[in-house]
Amino acid sequence: MLLSWCLGFAGSLLIAWSAYRKRSLTTSGTIAAIVLGTCLFALGSLAWYGTLIAFFISSSALSKVKHRRKEEAESGYEKSGNRDVWQVAANGGLGLILCLFNVLSPNPLWWIAYVGVMAAVTADTWATEIGGMSSKKPRSILTWKVVPTGTSGGVTLLGLAASLLGGLFVGLVAGLFSYQPTSDLQQLDVSLIGITAIGALAGLLGSLADSTIGALLQVMYRCQVCGKEVEKRTHCGASTYPIRGIKWMNNDWVNLLASIIGGLFATAIVMFLHFL
Repeated sequence: MLLSWCLGFAGSLLIAWSAYRKRSLTTSGTIAAIVLGTCLFALGSLAWYGTLIAFFISSSALSKVKHRRKEEAESGYEKSGNRDVWQVAANGGLGLILCLFNVLSPNPLWWIAYVGVMAAVTADTWATEIGGMSSKKPRSILTWKVVPTGTSGGVTLLGLAASLLGGLFVGLVAGLFSYQPTSDLQQLDVSLIGITAIGALAGLLGSLADSTIGALLQVMYRCQVCGKEVEKRTHCGASTYPIRGIKWMNNDWVNLLASIIGGLFATAIVMFLHFL
């Protein structure tokens, strides 16, 4: 047991420190990532840990891709690719809770829910990072009208395709890590192809939920200088003023709610197929 904690800490420290040096994590985000990774490795398994790392490495790499349209979109985002403690918690905290539930009351459905959660956060991140490079203006997920680049709730076909691929990627990684002839996935009659498909679908739904919640509930501000609608409290060096949304509903809460939906959806699929 002690060895697992030590290995988890060493691996998490190495990856988090590398991410910190590349400015993918803030100081608080680095500490949170080390704690999260260590706990998932020690309390879960290589599958829990590896799926988290797959999300983190792929998302961090995409956040470093430079593109004029992407930079235009990011100018209005509340947070950038340099993740802080709250972003780490929003993207991985629920996964750790599911891992703890699995320790206290072992059940393969906790793992399925975890895959859905990680598929959702990965799909949303890929949609944001890749969709921001689309040559087409985004459309509101609520009205399908063209909206300015960077608008909360705006989607593009490129972004939707990226979210599907992000979820598929996590499903495949999770399946490869955990699929064995005597594994829990076999007990639930879930094949490698099945868990990959579940990841893709849960990821796409989670990403769509993120956009919908963002359009309906996320607090948005208006820049007093350029007039742009942004997620930030300051823009163009001046304070912004709220124009819509719930005051406390920032991007981290939106991400958390969307990941919950992804986890519930993945679990519902498996339960439906298992009892069919």
